[in-house]
Amino acid sequence: MVKAAYKKKHKEAVSNGDEEAAARLEKAYDKLMMAQLTNRKKGLTFGSFKVSKDIKYADKQPIVPWGPRFTKSSVQDMRINLAISAVFVAWLVIVRNADYKPLQFLSFAFVYRIFEKLKTFEKPVTPTYTEDGEEVGKGLQMGKRLLRALGLVFGCIAVASLAYTGSLNVIEYMASYVPAILYNNQELIITSVTAVMLYIMASYYR
Repeated sequence: MVKAAYKKKHKEAVSNGDEEAAARLEKAYDKLMMAQLTNRKKGLTFGSFKVSKDIKYADKQPIVPWGPRFTKSSVQDMRINLAISAVFVAWLVIVRNADYKPLQFLSFAFVYRIFEKLKTFEKPVTPTYTEDGEEVGKGLQMGKRLLRALGLVFGCIAVASLAYTGSLNVIEYMASYVPAILYNNQELIITSVTAVMLYIMASYYR
């Protein structure tokens, strides 16, 4: 709108031979563009309204397109995620040896939590239907969301497991032995680290 109005007024001024008016229009337009650029960098529009980071950097692609993206959850959702992590860690602390069942249920719970979080950030798509009245593309969209949720959750489990194994190897290499407390509490350590990572992932990323 602003650009179109500027072009129209500037063309009229040039056609009328009014160089002074044309210069004033150019100067005013440049000032307006600079002000809008400054406000955009500050996350403001029209000088007063805050813009979310998703909108502010909508034209910037992430370095790893399929990687986690920072998206902070609401306080209530963060508390729910914290409660889920705490319950399963407490279960393992009490039982001590549960054949990784707490980790399995923890994984299922966070797959659902992340799946639902991803759903809220999906762009609305106009549904299309086949001749039989079946909606096209909905199943594919859900499948992609589920795969991403599974990837984020099992990625956390993989990182926690590899970190535990790597730490044991480093300690064994440097000290020529592995402390019994680390060796005998493998399930508790991996589950606890995974619980913390999943809480962070579900609360601050998507």
